[in-house]
Amino acid sequence: MTAHGMVHTYELSIPIFVAIWLREYATIELGLTAIPVTTASLGVMTGLGFALFGLGALPGGVLVDRLGSKRLIVGCLAGMAGSFLLLAAAPNLVVVAFALLVWGAAASVYHPAGLSLISTGVEERGTGFAYHGIAGNIGIGFGPFVTALLLLFFDWHLVAGFLAIPAILAAVLATRADFEAQAAVASADGGGADKAQTGVSSFSEFVSQSKLLFASGFALVFTLVMFSGLYYRGVTTFLPDLIGSVLGIEPIPISAFVPASILSGTAGATPTLDVELYVYAGLLTIGVFGQYVGGKLTDRMRTERGLVIGFTALTVVALAFFPVASLGVVPLLAMCALLGFFLFMVQPFYQATVAEYTPAGLRGLSYGFTYLGVFGIGALGGALAGFILAVSTPTTLFVVLAGLATVAALLGVTLLRKRPTPA
Repeated sequence: MTAHGMVHTYELSIPIFVAIWLREYATIELGLTAIPVTTASLGVMTGLGFALFGLGALPGGVLVDRLGSKRLIVGCLAGMAGSFLLLAAAPNLVVVAFALLVWGAAASVYHPAGLSLISTGVEERGTGFAYHGIAGNIGIGFGPFVTALLLLFFDWHLVAGFLAIPAILAAVLATRADFEAQAAVASADGGGADKAQTGVSSFSEFVSQSKLLFASGFALVFTLVMFSGLYYRGVTTFLPDLIGSVLGIEPIPISAFVPASILSGTAGATPTLDVELYVYAGLLTIGVFGQYVGGKLTDRMRTERGLVIGFTALTVVALAFFPVASLGVVPLLAMCALLGFFLFMVQPFYQATVAEYTPAGLRGLSYGFTYLGVFGIGALGGALAGFILAVSTPTTLFVVLAGLATVAALLGVTLLRKRPTPA
């Protein structure tokens, strides 16, 4: 839970730093040439780190099956702390870019490691996934808020250094943790060993075991989580701006609440409270309740049925979002609450479904593929949303998002009807 919260704290704090880098730097010096600092160039620079966050999940999953979850989680925490210490000391944007690459590589191993550990070490998987997801949502909602608050009073280098401290402490805690990583295998997977208990040890075995996974119901599960990732990135990437356009409230100067003499950070010469950002943070925080309800329901009903219910609800929310939100602030807040709830309610369901459709010994590999789909392929959802908003309207975007959720719901129906035998 601690590591999961830290991963998402860093993930969503980085965009806040981007706004500062846009103001502080004019060029990215590459020796023989210099690249002007623009939203495009910084987008590519940060995008490389985020790409590693998704793409590294697959090799991370392979390593989990070989080395165990604990080692990978400790390495993840230490790597993320190191990346932000490097960021704190960065003299230029080239070093910043390298620090972000280090963060992406370190963070990429977390989800296969953490979810594999829960799936094999916790008997009440749904509840475990729920608490795990709650921790992630706390990082998602409060991490960027704390970062923005610190930047009002301190230079961004110092804030980056502050953010490294919790991960260092968590890494120390993780090294001292003592638990049975396979405690739930007998009860959850029927006991006994399988060929894949030791994961994969060569490329040929990786190919053969991957074929084994995708020859089973996991292929449908992977496709479902891919559409879930597209919906997630598609709806969250530009949602703050969309909320702001509906609210129509001008930013409120911080000086209205805090004496200007103590506002010496790098958040801006005249820092403001952007109301839409706090509505957005509230939406993400409500996901805590969605995670908890989804996790508890996972222990009480077939996960496939929960997926159908969750993605059907997301379809309805997407279609109703702008027609209802345009009626006023209260309807907008209600739709944001529903979106936040169901967006995160589906996560424990698909995380538990992966465990049900894969053997224990390939759990790391299976979650590696899962988060390649969620964060790797799913990252295209942000690009898709940006393109739609550039050529059409927000209403069109939400209709497309409804289509993605509908496909995911239909895949859930297919899983429910086929009821394939777990691998």
